[in-house]
Amino acid sequence: MNLILLVISAILVKNILLAQYLGNCPFLGVSKRMETAIGMGMAVIFTMTVASAITWLVSRNILVPFNLVHLQTIAFILVIAALVQFIEIFMKKTLPALYQALGIFLPLITTNCAILGVALISVKNDYRFVEMVIFSIASAAGFALALVLFAGLRERFRTARIPQPLQDTAIALITAGLMSLAFMGFKGMA
Repeated sequence: MNLILLVISAILVKNILLAQYLGNCPFLGVSKRMETAIGMGMAVIFTMTVASAITWLVSRNILVPFNLVHLQTIAFILVIAALVQFIEIFMKKTLPALYQALGIFLPLITTNCAILGVALISVKNDYRFVEMVIFSIASAAGFALALVLFAGLRERFRTARIPQPLQDTAIALITAGLMSLAFMGFKGMA
């Protein structure tokens, strides 16, 4: 039951993107088309899960035993950067269309603070390995859910009559704020 609450909390109540507002660069940049939003969501799910698992192991087996916790952020960034390089090479070879569609936003996963944030939250909350993996997958799924919902809304903007001063980034930011308010409605579930 505790794991179910962790999943619901990570996806809806404490959504890494809409409640904690981490990772908004790909949120705004990749969400113009549904295909790229889904591709980025899948890449973030994989990266966040694997990065959290590796950083958890690094923290528990290297940083804490050798009293190097002050190097935690640097070590975590190095792990995330290496993983993103791996994902970029893999996507370039196997999914060239998606690789081209994601463009500059794929390497930006390296600097996506949502990935680092989930890794740090997992260590800070002292999750066991299974809890950390479930939390990471659920947080990434919440990120992907928000990204896909936002992409769906932004695709509808193409046919909507939006006043000139509110077009493009302005309406996207207003919509992101309204989505964030909508997700705050789930706070009562926690």
